[in-house]
Amino acid sequence: MLSDPMRFQGRVLFLTEDPARILGQLNGEDLDLNAASPLRDQISTDEITPAFICYHFDEKLGDFPYLGLKCGDAFPVKEGSVRAGGFAVSVAGKRRGKGSSREASPYAEWCAGIRLVIAESFERIYRQNCQNLGLLTSTDFGLISRIRNGEAIPLAEFTVGLDPVTAEIVRRGGLFAYNAARLKGEVTPPLPDHASRPMTYAEKLLARQAVVDAATEQTGLATVKPGDGLFVKADWRFSHEYVTPMAASFLEKALGPDTPLRDPERILAFRDHLTFLHHSMKPEHRAKGLLTVAERLQPAQEAFCTKHGIRLHGELPDGSGSEGICHAIMAERYACPGQVVVGTDSHTPHAGALGCLAFGVGTTDIACAWVTGDVRVTVPPTLRVRLEGRMRAGVSAKDLVLHLLAMPFIRDGGALGHIIEYQGKGLLDLDTDERATLTNMAAEIGGFTGLVAPDEETVRFVKLRRSMDLVLEPWMHSDDDAAYSHTLDVDCEALGPMLARPGDPGNGLALTDLAEDIPIDIAYLGSCTGGKREDLRRAFQVVQAAAQEGRRVPERVQFFVQCGSEDVRRFATEHGWIAAFEAVGAVVLGSSCGACINAGPGVSSQPDQVTISAINRNFPGRSGPGQMWLASPATVAASALAGRIVGA
Repeated sequence: MLSDPMRFQGRVLFLTEDPARILGQLNGEDLDLNAASPLRDQISTDEITPAFICYHFDEKLGDFPYLGLKCGDAFPVKEGSVRAGGFAVSVAGKRRGKGSSREASPYAEWCAGIRLVIAESFERIYRQNCQNLGLLTSTDFGLISRIRNGEAIPLAEFTVGLDPVTAEIVRRGGLFAYNAARLKGEVTPPLPDHASRPMTYAEKLLARQAVVDAATEQTGLATVKPGDGLFVKADWRFSHEYVTPMAASFLEKALGPDTPLRDPERILAFRDHLTFLHHSMKPEHRAKGLLTVAERLQPAQEAFCTKHGIRLHGELPDGSGSEGICHAIMAERYACPGQVVVGTDSHTPHAGALGCLAFGVGTTDIACAWVTGDVRVTVPPTLRVRLEGRMRAGVSAKDLVLHLLAMPFIRDGGALGHIIEYQGKGLLDLDTDERATLTNMAAEIGGFTGLVAPDEETVRFVKLRRSMDLVLEPWMHSDDDAAYSHTLDVDCEALGPMLARPGDPGNGLALTDLAEDIPIDIAYLGSCTGGKREDLRRAFQVVQAAAQEGRRVPERVQFFVQCGSEDVRRFATEHGWIAAFEAVGAVVLGSSCGACINAGPGVSSQPDQVTISAINRNFPGRSGPGQMWLASPATVAASALAGRIVGA
């Protein structure tokens, strides 16, 4: 249990927009809140711990928090400077911890000495990861002066507004301590008891999967509502090579090396992020031995999977890529309507396109879920997005989601922690691949997950991809009078191709509003939101005529095509799409996350390089130091051929 009250021995670090003020604090200067303002908003986990930092999965991470923090045009934090500064409290603005679910970010802060993070608002996964680790969080800026005055802060101030399960996890200092007590029968999660009420599809699903008795694995509640703290049975639990070794290490330290896993046949592992790392790692990172550090991840993951009998979708024997990106394979082969799917990646909601509740979790969450078979959830509110009218020809799901991300309601955090349920006639124009782009990018919206209730398209997709006859159950929809926290209406007929300017997926603008001419150096068609069958089909329609006419990508432009899975690559090859891409000068790569995670061909190498990409996020440094624009697969292909940003 944490001490109560809490005392924080150390300094306060304000993460400001002014790099000089950051440097001043790192050199010993203490600021007050007024002098520190404006604080940095929307600090992503890519900035807290850039991807290459996550090759470490131990206390060494404490040398690196905020290494990717961009303030103005500068990156003021250097290796070891936060740890050396003696900071106990870190303060930022809105939407702290957006982006990746990597628990390496709060763990790096913890290892550097940070014991409390304060922000105007938090992204859901980041805050949950903090709670799981015992790193306290608060939105109360009044704590800063009290801590500096030496006041001991009652622990209850850090549990205000939390459901009883989460509050007890905070009091016990993290999820491992809570679950250890739960497995011994020392603590029993309280169950909600509500009168019957209309429910959304997600609420129905959570009620059905809610664990009533962990010992007997009994599940099922009549009713749940937002704010309820639950443990829910997970039908599938998966991790990738960035996280598996750290989770295995956490598990061994907390519960011992011989702790058995629950239902290992329902656990999956993937090597998909780093299969092409050796093609793109910077020389200075190689010089620091980071490639050697990264190469430890693969054997550590393989050993864990072998020990516990876990299916590993790994690297291809010839080294040409991986079997596929975890999200792609989950949707193509495993996820089904009505299931709960948890994975160690913020884009786990990808599979929500099939009518399952799929959401990202951190390292501690997955390690505990391996043992218990369940995962804790605070029932989220639901944001309804109604797609009114029909989609215009040539307009894709990527255009739609970039439009949503640019809306002030979304940018200001109105969807934080929400389930994003898509409804409306616009769905009729989107197959499951396209719907997966919408649900996947719930991560960028800041939501808990994205969800589409299953329908005949879901049945068609599963039959086509798995030769499986899916039968939908009558409960698999939201009740007509279910309560939503908010409704956003989108006029699909008025929607055209979209872009997102460099720096954030929310920097959206209509392609027709692009006033300047933007030459490009790199065009990248790939990732979980850009490497599906439908993505490649739409891009192929753009390059087909050029291929037949002998037109090619300009010599100064690099055009990369990377499929989301080998299943997709085989399909694209059989249909002549790969040949068409190669005919116009594209380099076709084996399946992998690749450039999306700054690990493979397609990353920029210089700050002045311009990339147009079909990936899902363009945070600073996400895919190299250059300027990255986001766009649909069709726009990426058209821009590759033109050598500048243009529409299809």
